[in-house]
Amino acid sequence: MEVWAPAARSVAVVLHDGRRVALHPQVAPTPGAGDTGAGGVGGYHVGELVDLPEGTRYRLSLDGGPPLADPASRWQPGGVHGPSALFDPARAWDDGGFCGPPLERSVLYELHVGALTGPGTFDAAAGALDHLAELGVTTVEIMPVAQFPGTRNWGYDGVFPFAVQDSYGGPRALQRLVAACHRRGMAVALDVVYNHLGPEGNVLPQFGPYVTDRYATPWGPAMNLDGWGSDEVRRYLVTNALMWFADFHVDALRLDAVHGIVDPTARPFLLELAEATDALADRLGRRLLLIAETPDNDPRLVRDRAAGGIGIHGQWNDDFHDALRAVLTGERRGRARDFGSLGQLATALSEGWVFQGQFCRARGRRHGAAPDGVRPAQLVVYDQNHDQVGNRPGAGRLAGAVPPAALHLAAAVVLLGPGTPLLFMGEEYGSTVPFPYVVDHGDAELVQAVRRGRAAELGELLGSEPLDPADPATFAAANLHAERWGDQPNELRERYRQLLRLRREHPALAPGAATTATADGAVLTMVRHAPAAEAHGARLVLLANAGDRPVTAGPPPTASPPGSGSRWRLLASHPGDGHGSGTPRAGAVVLAPWGFAVLDAVAGEDQPSVTAGAGTAERAPASGGAA
Repeated sequence: MEVWAPAARSVAVVLHDGRRVALHPQVAPTPGAGDTGAGGVGGYHVGELVDLPEGTRYRLSLDGGPPLADPASRWQPGGVHGPSALFDPARAWDDGGFCGPPLERSVLYELHVGALTGPGTFDAAAGALDHLAELGVTTVEIMPVAQFPGTRNWGYDGVFPFAVQDSYGGPRALQRLVAACHRRGMAVALDVVYNHLGPEGNVLPQFGPYVTDRYATPWGPAMNLDGWGSDEVRRYLVTNALMWFADFHVDALRLDAVHGIVDPTARPFLLELAEATDALADRLGRRLLLIAETPDNDPRLVRDRAAGGIGIHGQWNDDFHDALRAVLTGERRGRARDFGSLGQLATALSEGWVFQGQFCRARGRRHGAAPDGVRPAQLVVYDQNHDQVGNRPGAGRLAGAVPPAALHLAAAVVLLGPGTPLLFMGEEYGSTVPFPYVVDHGDAELVQAVRRGRAAELGELLGSEPLDPADPATFAAANLHAERWGDQPNELRERYRQLLRLRREHPALAPGAATTATADGAVLTMVRHAPAAEAHGARLVLLANAGDRPVTAGPPPTASPPGSGSRWRLLASHPGDGHGSGTPRAGAVVLAPWGFAVLDAVAGEDQPSVTAGAGTAERAPASGGAA
């Protein structure tokens, strides 16, 4: 066992039966000529625990003081206020050396373990996996599972980063869920929080300078990444990330709110984490990914290290969400005040994000930079996620804010565009179950502080009171199990299946395909071009009506593939007759309000010559990918 407690003269392990095992101070190397700085500040206490079975409870005592849980605890079976327990991560894995897909081939599905099923456990979540695999999901993204207070929480109040939430089933159950995903051919991404620690049950400050008051976050104490002892804090966090990959076979980490990680050092923590992750991937011989959440529109985050970037593999793209939602809902408050133009959505599809250095009213300053060196698939796109649903009064989903047809249109824009799509649990069948922010703190004053903070934040946003985050009924109402989502026929779910099949199979949607999007009135036109070496330059065109009146639209002349002739085929549309509709007419389609049509044309020597945009649109045969 190794414990970092630089201010303590002695550290002892206090076992459940009262026995004490003294740890021994480890002498740090003395800096000298040519020293690289690897010696650190010291402060480690080490020792061996022998002949103790898994599950043995223990605490740590500093200088003979009251016993505390282990800051690197792997298991807290009694919650944040209980003792730590020994856990052996070794497991007889049966996932066949699974290797997850690259981002270019990924479809993420974000879920909250506690709200996905009635039991709210890892083992119960495994019951949803066949549905997700059949839908076309490649990667199950799990919201944070590091030990948090109580049983109801989004997971961002975790205080033991290495321990797996006991109410979800603990560490062994998480291993079972990961293995079950891999057996079905799906990767696992895990949400982790390295910008702050939660307030309740947090023992880390008693061991060392893990947090700092030099910086503030909206969520809790900031991590100390640039002050005295910060080398050891970085080591703690990097070790945590590598643990999820090595011991739990997780394939990707979603890094929560990296804009909240304050680190002005010459060698940023995120760079250190990216290098360590890539090195472990080489050693393990499988793909390991880091995906950052940030609204900063900073290309340096995902730019290759050889080009001067940090080398994070992907990042969430809030601009895409904001542009799409503003068009669909007409919302203009809060961050949405800077959005609402269909042209902005076209920019997000063509270029990656909207704000590339322009003045942003919501921020009162210029925002972002041009996405130079950013590949389209490095940007994760969505029409909703836990933040976008939960951080609004009433925690309403998109399905409660737009006409049903608009949900089909949103799915087409997200799933057929160049970004890596992310779905939020339940969106594929149009769930209207809210997903509010929830806590289960035992401290009454802390609960009141959370209530006041949420009311101030969300009341100002849309002028109404949020749901009570501490009321058990709030969390109960967020559970999806009552919808029996896996059993009921559902047109929208079939649409998701159809579009995800197109995304997998159509050559114009292959990795490396170019994208051009334009807006004309209420019509959004997106053209995807297959790489020239594939399928003779196949094209796919999405025509979408973002208005409440019918319009007629057709593929632009520039969408015509090279070759002697082509004929447009209607692959999918909404509303429709089972194949998708829109009325083929003189090379154009009639789009109903919030309707869309997907067409393709591949050059063919034996096809009649047709001018793109003025030819005849035909329905694709069953083998052409249409549902």
